[in-house]
Amino acid sequence: MREITVNKNDANQRLDKFITKYMPRLPLGMLYKGLRKNCVRVNGKHVKDGAYVIQGGDVLTLYFADEFFDAPCSFKADRSDIDVVYEDGNIILINKPAGLVVHSDDKGTDDTLLSRMQSYLFKKGEYDPQNEHSFAPAFCNRLDRNTSGIIIGAKNADALRVMNEKIKKREVKKYYLAAAEGITDAEGTVTSSLTRGDKKVSVTDGETDGSKKAMLRYKRLAVKNNLSLVEVELMTGRTHQIRAQLAHIGHPLAGDKKYGAKTAQKIQLASYKLHFDFTSDARILNYLRGKEFQITVSFAAVFDTAKL
Repeated sequence: MREITVNKNDANQRLDKFITKYMPRLPLGMLYKGLRKNCVRVNGKHVKDGAYVIQGGDVLTLYFADEFFDAPCSFKADRSDIDVVYEDGNIILINKPAGLVVHSDDKGTDDTLLSRMQSYLFKKGEYDPQNEHSFAPAFCNRLDRNTSGIIIGAKNADALRVMNEKIKKREVKKYYLAAAEGITDAEGTVTSSLTRGDKKVSVTDGETDGSKKAMLRYKRLAVKNNLSLVEVELMTGRTHQIRAQLAHIGHPLAGDKKYGAKTAQKIQLASYKLHFDFTSDARILNYLRGKEFQITVSFAAVFDTAKL
């Protein structure tokens, strides 16, 4: 049996969703049986409905075997060197270096941008895993290993919830810089369908089984040595989208052998600008409405363009 007091980051979520996060070892069937059989109480009262929304200060009493409760928190602060672009009490924008994974991969990589961010916040006293039941600072978007640039981190559950909603509604505009082979058109829109494979994404002009629609806009900013510096605005967020779609129109990223590049160099792709284009209520993040953040990208300098 465990008694838990709901904190700010636990509040405003379904009771069953909270329990699955707090007790990941508990089978779903046993959870819902426990709800029916008076194994879950809120403020001393039996609650049968998993859809009940818990509130800060609620006291939950969970009558399940000890084996289903997690062991004590094993979080250990490690590397915390990150390039902070902006932060406040709710969010943090980090300039991710190319080559660093955001989350642990199938190789079990321990040094990730997520672990560095959590360690950074822990050392600042803004994250105390011992006092969190269901939340840890998390990223709202993702970047591939070889992509550098701005990524959005949420410091609390409300910020994560709102930012994820805004990204889903396309109220966060994301702009990338890329060095592409050849001379692209001055600007254009690419709409196609992407299908994920084991190691790469395939692109078709029409829909196929399992494909997802993908759309981006691009604008050529400069040219040098048969390479185009392009600004890309993502209208959808698909894995390898920029790499696959630019290759599909005959302009793979320089150095991107996986998608047909002929040049031998490191891939040059960076998330360099974010615009918070909130058109609806952003609750605790309303103060970000209309704000824009931009970083300097080193590979763009060789194109010698005054626009950047």
